[in-house]
Amino acid sequence: MDCVGSMALILLFSPLFLVIALLVLAADGPPVIHRRRVVGPEGSFDGFKFRTMRTDADAMLERDESLRAAFSENFKLKADPRVTRLGSFLRKLSLDELPQLFNVLAGQMSLVGPRMITAAELEKYGEHKSLLLTVKPGLTGYWQVHGRQEVSYAERVRMDINYIRNWSLATDIQLLLLTPLRVIRGGGAY
Repeated sequence: MDCVGSMALILLFSPLFLVIALLVLAADGPPVIHRRRVVGPEGSFDGFKFRTMRTDADAMLERDESLRAAFSENFKLKADPRVTRLGSFLRKLSLDELPQLFNVLAGQMSLVGPRMITAAELEKYGEHKSLLLTVKPGLTGYWQVHGRQEVSYAERVRMDINYIRNWSLATDIQLLLLTPLRVIRGGGAY
């Protein structure tokens, strides 16, 4: 299902991939794709996204102690000064996540699953770390549809663990069907 679904979506969205890539290049230059090192059942891999931040985003975070402290709480900043104007738009509609379809096609991710996380974020899962690593991260999932950035990181962990423990094909299909509506509404995305 993941392979066929990701292939079909890549073909369907290929014109959009091209337009977004050209917009990122025109607005802020290369690189177009941001590679985020994340973890999964087979170890770490590069999770792909369209680049939504300035090219000096990491340096900005390093220079600003208050920004670093806020980032360490949720691994996300609500009013992130590193995000470009185009990046903000792409994030609001989750268009920055489209390149993850190639991660799904490569077998590193699933269409539905827990949110992809970095090795540093894995510590937030405490005693549930090993359980989280039994499933592939998803392009969409329970947290992405029902929580997004509107819930605390602890609640996100609870949602991910609950999803894994109660997994069913019916739930995955429901989440896939709910995802476009959530994306169109744009709530909780930043």
